[in-house]
Amino acid sequence: MKTSFRESFEKDVRVIHEKNILARIKTVIEMVEAAPDTRAVAGLKKLKGAADYYRIRVGEYRIGIIVGNNEVVFVRVLQRKDIYRYFP
Repeated sequence: MKTSFRESFEKDVRVIHEKNILARIKTVIEMVEAAPDTRAVAGLKKLKGAADYYRIRVGEYRIGIIVGNNEVVFVRVLQRKDIYRYFP
């Protein structure tokens, strides 16, 4: 699937200093790029009340994404306690 990244996602990644979390985020991005559709992405969960919004769990962090027309937009990556304040 085609992927793009919002500036907010890039800023969130710069703040994370844990190398194992950064490596897992990179693995998730590669997995999403290689997947033919959303059903092939492990750990992808649709958010209630939002049409095209999904999240992927990475340890204590959550990656917020928007899926539409064979394109995935990575929007935020925040700790579990903060993600739902800022996404969607």
